[in-house]
Amino acid sequence: MKTLSPDPHRGSGLFVFKMKRVGFIGIVVENRKRCAPKVNELLSEYGDIIVGRMGIPYPKRDINVITLIVDGTTDEIGALTGKLGMIKGVTVKSGLSKINE
Repeated sequence: MKTLSPDPHRGSGLFVFKMKRVGFIGIVVENRKRCAPKVNELLSEYGDIIVGRMGIPYPKRDINVITLIVDGTTDEIGALTGKLGMIKGVTVKSGLSKINE
């Protein structure tokens, strides 16, 4: 699906089409008590692009793993992964389909 969005680089009056992509985001949380509130706040903020979420605790290694299925523009997905990656104790990896909608 093409999304009509204002282009901040071309002035406020111009719009560009941004293609939406489907992908996944893998999140490893090392310190749940410290990181979970920040992670959940961001996931709520970007809830419109999250199609599905699965979280698995891994007590043997004292980590938690979250997998997200996302459907959004590369800008939206990149903003989410960038903000998650800035949280100390959180590791993020993502992959996007080559298929544009």
